[in-house]
Amino acid sequence: MARFLARRLVLMLFTVIAISVISFFIIVLPPGDFVDRLVQEANQYGENFEPHEIEDLRRNYGLDRSAVEQYFVWVGNILFRGDFGYSFGWDLPVSDLIGQRLGLTSLLSVVTLLFIWIVAIPVGIYSAVRKYSLGDYVFTFLGFIGLAIPNFLLALVLLYISFRYFGQSVGGLFSPEYVNAPWSLGRIADLLSHLWIPVIVLGTAGTAEVIRKIRANLLDELHRPYVLTARAKGLDETHLLLKYPVRHSLNPFVSELNDLFVKIVSGETIVAVVLGLQTTGPLLLEALKEEDLYLASTLIMFLSFLAVLGTLFSDLLLMLLDPKIRRQAASQEMM
Repeated sequence: MARFLARRLVLMLFTVIAISVISFFIIVLPPGDFVDRLVQEANQYGENFEPHEIEDLRRNYGLDRSAVEQYFVWVGNILFRGDFGYSFGWDLPVSDLIGQRLGLTSLLSVVTLLFIWIVAIPVGIYSAVRKYSLGDYVFTFLGFIGLAIPNFLLALVLLYISFRYFGQSVGGLFSPEYVNAPWSLGRIADLLSHLWIPVIVLGTAGTAEVIRKIRANLLDELHRPYVLTARAKGLDETHLLLKYPVRHSLNPFVSELNDLFVKIVSGETIVAVVLGLQTTGPLLLEALKEEDLYLASTLIMFLSFLAVLGTLFSDLLLMLLDPKIRRQAASQEMM
């Protein structure tokens, strides 16, 4: 296990480095930079910059270097100084901007994932065991509705219902008085009171998808010979169901767990814009629009790290569920 973890951590490191290189150069690749954007906006208001002023601005922002030099300066500052660069648009250090937002994005993604598990796994098991029952038809219909409705549209509907019929606005993750307040029990309680709508919005499609997968996998397992044999020997039905078919039917779901996590993180951007969430999605979108190089690159790197970390968690969970994978990992360590 230790060698397996060490190997995966090394692969994670190289993956994050590769993603940082690719994302940085893709952001730099289009013609123009942040200074060109500043000059263009100034021209719209009738202000003109002299050529030497433009060069001075580019030098001040460090954009007078080649893309390769900019990348190595950025990475060097991260490794040796813990400095992720300076946000051109916000005029603040990148670390000051992304600290809380990255934590809120991680919290929202993990809670949404837990919501999907808590709802989808029991419903999927019920739909498979009670195949073609009224409940199965109801859950299947609701699943198709959940897959068909875009997340941002569901967010708008929930915002309208909460304001129209309950007289309260539930946009954002905090009430106005807690947005910039220090962390306290009151701020945590306020966050929890606002968290449920984005969790439902982001988790609806994922829940519907997981229900369908678990139902299909479990239906396939329920007719295996080992299930029929165990049932013929008089094994308790609930114990039989949970110990063998359900555990085996979860393997494909667990192996695709990181794909679900990535969908939550990537799909969060539009929902966050609609709901006014203080997460990384709107910040990354604005950074890309303004060609805020270091802010956009850092956000992409950290979000990629979360995705890679999700892959590691998925693999470890799969090892716990599947003895064959544990034996393979053990045999590789003995080689």
